[in-house]
This record gives sequence, C-alpha cells and structure tokens, in this order.
Amino acid sequence: MASETSAKRIDMTQGPIWKCMISFAIPVFIGHLFQQLYNTADSIIVGNFVGKEALAAVASSGNLIFMMTGFFMGLCMGAGVIISRYLGAKDYEKMKKAIHTAVAFALCCGLTLSILGLWLAPKLLILMKTPENVLPLSTTYFRIFFFGSFFSLTYNVCAGILQAVGDSKSPLRFLITASITNIILDLLFVGVFDFGVAGAAIATVLSQMLSAVLGFRKLLVSEGYYQLHIKEIGFDFERLKEILHQGIPSGINNSIISIANVVIQSNINAFGDVAMAGCGSYSKIEGFIFIPIMSFSMAITTFIGQNLGAGNHERALRGSRFGVLGSMISAEVLGGILWFICPWVIPLFNDDPAVVAIGVNQMRTESIFFFALAFAHAVSAVMRGAGRAKIPMYTMLICWCIIRVTYITIAVRYFPVIETVYWAYPITWLLSCVIFLICYLKGDWLHTYD
Repeated sequence: MASETSAKRIDMTQGPIWKCMISFAIPVFIGHLFQQLYNTADSIIVGNFVGKEALAAVASSGNLIFMMTGFFMGLCMGAGVIISRYLGAKDYEKMKKAIHTAVAFALCCGLTLSILGLWLAPKLLILMKTPENVLPLSTTYFRIFFFGSFFSLTYNVCAGILQAVGDSKSPLRFLITASITNIILDLLFVGVFDFGVAGAAIATVLSQMLSAVLGFRKLLVSEGYYQLHIKEIGFDFERLKEILHQGIPSGINNSIISIANVVIQSNINAFGDVAMAGCGSYSKIEGFIFIPIMSFSMAITTFIGQNLGAGNHERALRGSRFGVLGSMISAEVLGGILWFICPWVIPLFNDDPAVVAIGVNQMRTESIFFFALAFAHAVSAVMRGAGRAKIPMYTMLICWCIIRVTYITIAVRYFPVIETVYWAYPITWLLSCVIFLICYLKGDWLHTYD
C-alpha cells in the first residue's frame, strides 16, 4: 500500500514547498487548459460554422451555467478540504467515510441540478433580457447542457477526491481524453452534420459523461485508503455535517458571484447580439487566464489542509506565500501577453469587425488587473484550506455581489455604454483584495485546527 500511494500522490507535508506545489499544480494546469480548449472550441466552431447569433448563445452561456452549477460544486469542494485534512492527520478511517459520503452527496446534487436546470434555464434566459433572435438557440443549448450536469458534478467530486490526496495527474488524463473527444464531436455534429448549437451541447454532455466514467472508475480500482467501494457509498452524517460546514460557504460564495455576473450579462444582453458575441468571445479567452489561478488555488487549498492537519504551521505559512505570489505573477504575465495579441485572437471566434472591437476593448480594459483577481482567489484558497470558508463567502458577498450589482445598476443608467460594464470587474477585484489582505495578515487562520 505504501509504495502504491507514494507513487500516485504528492505528500504536501514533506519536501521542498515549491516542488510540492508546482508538481501538484502543473497537471491541474494542463487539465484545465484542455478543459478550456474544448469550451473554447464550442464557441469557435459554432461562431464560424453557424454565425454570430449562435456564437452569442454559446459564448455568453458561462455566467448562467456557473450560477446553476456553482452552489453544488462549492458543496463538493468542502469534501476536498475535509479529506485533505484527515490525510494530513493520518485519520484514514474518517477519511474513508468522508470519501464515500462525498460521492453519495455529489450524485444526489447532480440529479437535482439536472432537474432544476431543465426547468429554470429557459425562464432565467428571459429574465436576463436575452434578445429574441438568440433566445431559441440559447434555450436549446442550456436544456441539453443541463441534462448532462449530473455527469459534470460526478466528475468534479471524483477529481476533487483525487486532488485532495495529492493525485492531480489522474484528473489530467481524464480531462485530456474528454477534451479531445469533445472537439472531435463538435466538428462532427456542428461542422459535418449541421446540428448547430444542439450539436455543441450534445458534444459537451458526451465528453462530460466520459470524464465522469473515467474518474469514477479510477476511484473504484485505486488501492489503499482512498479506494471507493460501491456498497459503501452512502451518508455518514457526521462527515456530511463537516462537508456541509466547509462546502455551504463555498457554494454560497460561488452562487453570489455568479448571480452578480448574471446581472452583468443581462446588461450586456441589452446591448444586443454583437455585444453578447464580443463579450462572450472575451470571456472564453479570459478563461485561459483563470487556469493558472485555479491551478495554484487548488494546490494551495490541498497544501494548507494537509499541513495544518499535520500541525505544520510554519510550513503552511511559507506555502501560502509561495502560492499567492505564483498565482499573481503568472496571471499578470499572461494578461500582458493577451493585451498585445487580442486583436488577432478575438477574430478566431467571429470576424465581424463590431464583435472584434468589443472583445478587444474588454480585454484591454480588464487584463491589466488580473493580478488582483489572482490574489483574491489565492487568499480564498488559503482560507478554505484552513477551514475558514466563511471569510471568502462574506468578502465575495460584499465586493463581488452587492457592490458589483450596485455599481452596474447605477453606472449604466448614467453612462449607458458597454465600457461601463467592463469596469465592474476590476473595481470589485481591487476592493476585495483590501479585505483579503487584512484577513491574511492577521494570521489567525493558521490555528483553526489547534
């Protein structure tokens, strides 16, 4: 068992900090890169083979999708924190119960989300002021997408368990396989069979199903203390209580951010399909900036959870500093690169000059401030790993929801141009950084588990 475990996972409590975190983060980075590639492929293929209305329907989907899925994914994130903490403390019996409870919980959440998505998505699209010429395409895309959200949550909980025990390479393999599958199916369903946005949605669902099956199978065949046994999948209510204690704040955090972003998307929609297509194209490119941020964030959460669980306070502090700085530097460097190359990247989605102008303008407005986005997510990861998930929840509620919605509601009324919408993000990123910096410097998060 020992040899198998050491070969498959990274023990964050030993060895050089930079090596542990980078070794963990690189597979996560590559995995998210492939995931973003197949998300982007949907928009590029639809935008070129179908048109800007279809591109608007697909490329503008991210905020509503995350609003519907974010809460449930946040709940599943709580499982990773609990599992990594028990691993650091070497309490394998409780860890085993947490794993089986997390899987049972995710399966229930996935089924619930599929039903809610099919019912609510069309109604929400109307509330978001989706233009009439885009609404039928958006409705088709969302209904098919949410039918497959069960598989998305199943994969995410399996990947979260593997990452919590230090195995970030297996999820990488699954994402690469799913991404290649999705791109091939996109070209087949949209480019050859002319299924339009329905083909893009079906391709996504099938690729998510494949990644879910691979992740579930990996846990079933793993040897040692994180092996999944089908007969033991069920609720241990003490572990469920712990998962919910960590997961509910993360879920609320995701939801309030996405609700605010849906309000922003509604304002974008009011400017018409060109604005939807341009801003949607930008959002797909911004997703690549988010990859190093999320990679460092996952590494930070696992690192902090394992080391505080093992009582290694000084190591946890040094690891947090490395992770925060690494995330900020990588995000800002990539943002600088995209600032220069965006006039050649945006046309990949659609070459309409008006669409390109909007996408480039938004990129050059927001890319300068990606360091603030990275800092906020990195410190959030520190707090989650330390069991202080309520700190990011309240900070995001104030800055990324209340202030963001208030700004967009008032500012657009007096300055009714699309540029006003762009600034909602940098302003609220910077405000949240002030609060996160104060919370981080206090240092009491180091003693949560004492």
